[in-house]
Amino acid sequence: MDIPAAVAAAARGDQSAWHALVRQFSGLLWSIARAYRLSDADAADAVQCTWIKLVEHLDRIAEPERLAGWLATTARHECLQLIRRSGRLPEPTEIVDDSPDPAPALDHDLLVGERNAALWRVFEGLPDRCRRLLRVLMASPPPAYAEVAEALDMPVGSVGPIRQRCLNQLKKLVRGDELLEERS
Repeated sequence: MDIPAAVAAAARGDQSAWHALVRQFSGLLWSIARAYRLSDADAADAVQCTWIKLVEHLDRIAEPERLAGWLATTARHECLQLIRRSGRLPEPTEIVDDSPDPAPALDHDLLVGERNAALWRVFEGLPDRCRRLLRVLMASPPPAYAEVAEALDMPVGSVGPIRQRCLNQLKKLVRGDELLEERS
């Protein structure tokens, strides 16, 4: 059976198309109602209410090829409503989750990129010796001070103190940049 065509025809009032849909999906609806262990009368009500909902929404079914899923979902809702009304299932309570969303903010990547660009602009304001030293030390994994000293032609004992002075200079430059101060 061509479900989309049958839905369109039933929406135009074609009784044979409607009967074809009922024949096609009645078993599905009854199996859902029985799965909720409803009485025969309640199961019949759930199935009938599902068909009524379809009649009410037949001309608004956006994806008629997925009618089986729509009917199944509607039947489950109808069954749950009957169970709640009978007192077998408590009314759902609203759950308020105050925990922060663990996903990064939508603008996270943009802000990080903006901050990084500002940091590199500030970095370029350092003296050449500091820029070279800090770039070498940013390698992953960081090289040993002996390798840094040899590469930059400086005494091994001066690598750490010069590094500290360069980082202090960088901190001062960061304090003067509005974009970086807001995020630090």
